[in-house]
Amino acid sequence: MKHVRYRVGKWLPSDRDFLNQWIAKKARQATDKNTALSPSVAALRNAIYADPILYMGFTAMYDQIPQGYNEQVKNFETMLQIMDLILTEAPAYSVIEDQIGLVGFPINAILDWAMGATYGFMTFTNPVVNQKLQNILNDWKTFLQSDASKYVLVDGPVYPSQPDYDNPIGWFSPQALEAIAAMDPLRGQGNDPYDACANFIYNYKCDITQPYLGYTSWDSFFTREFNPGVREVAPEDQDWNVVVNACESAPYNCVTNAKMKDKFWMKGQPYSIQDIMANHYLASKFGDNSTVYQAFLCAKTYHRWNSPVEGTIVEIQNIPGTYYSEAPVEGYDPAGPNDSQGYIAEIAARALIFIESNNPGIGLMCFVAIGMAEVSSCEITVQPGEYVKKGDPIGTFHFGGSTHCLIFRPGVNLQFDFHNQTPGLTTSNIPVKARIAVLK
Repeated sequence: MKHVRYRVGKWLPSDRDFLNQWIAKKARQATDKNTALSPSVAALRNAIYADPILYMGFTAMYDQIPQGYNEQVKNFETMLQIMDLILTEAPAYSVIEDQIGLVGFPINAILDWAMGATYGFMTFTNPVVNQKLQNILNDWKTFLQSDASKYVLVDGPVYPSQPDYDNPIGWFSPQALEAIAAMDPLRGQGNDPYDACANFIYNYKCDITQPYLGYTSWDSFFTREFNPGVREVAPEDQDWNVVVNACESAPYNCVTNAKMKDKFWMKGQPYSIQDIMANHYLASKFGDNSTVYQAFLCAKTYHRWNSPVEGTIVEIQNIPGTYYSEAPVEGYDPAGPNDSQGYIAEIAARALIFIESNNPGIGLMCFVAIGMAEVSSCEITVQPGEYVKKGDPIGTFHFGGSTHCLIFRPGVNLQFDFHNQTPGLTTSNIPVKARIAVLK
């Protein structure tokens, strides 16, 4: 059995046939279920029928999809049925024929082509739609934090009574553990084992004497912590001139000329500081020629946030936003929303943490956690006035990770270390708490 190829971040397979078969299977299951929609999904359906603009948008987005694509989901009624089915499922590795693959963004998968349509862009930026989607995703989050979701935390088939060719496999199966270990940038180095099972036990807090390795839900597994000593700030990086990686993430972009206000939806997706910060009063402390470093997280790795500098938390804010909007300039983005990461920094659901560095040469900076697609919950775990050391925990994504930015004010002259990579969509993870920049 072989793994499928993946898109950026390993959230969705890039093998279109595999993904189409997975969607077709979900469509069949949704039809066979034949039960009333859950309240949150029914509320979205009612909103669509009650508003002619929304009805036009949801109908026309499927009409605009090119012929021969998205054959499994022809209209928004089928979309809603599959969405409803997903709300009581936890992600697992799907088995289709002789291949296995993770569909980590299942709702994104069924909206993939609709998101890129002109009417899809209009619809998924609608505040009413995003409020309804937030309620749906909160219901899914509740399920993923419940005891009922841990059925996928097993070694072997998730449903033992089903045939193997149509049966997901659990997260503690050799294939899944290998996929997790493959994303470890320190695998096989020093004390970090190469063997996949040993690698997981060495790296992550778990209890091998307990069922489900001690995890109480899918979410507790997904937001798992590293063991003490596995990811620590190096002694030489305690220097206040050093900035460390806030997440276990791969560099996507780095600019030193971001403007306070820019056309973030246009080609190149330039950063717009005021929009990223949602007009927060501290945005005025930044300005044209700010530095923005952006990196993305992988579906299978660590999803907590850690302070990139030592200093004091000044302000925090959670910002509601979009969930399935992608940059219109990307058209039918086959990697959506990966190719839209600059764009969603300004409009997606996100969290701001302003930190006043102890180093006056850095001063006030901002960490931005940005949700992509299903990643609807950005949990901040620090409060204004709290002192944080470099590498201290400051928050986490729930169900996955996404992308994040570090924003520095004009005049903060940093020399970045991308660990022998050029930022983009094909980079690999840099360990959390590892050096990524030094103040010149």
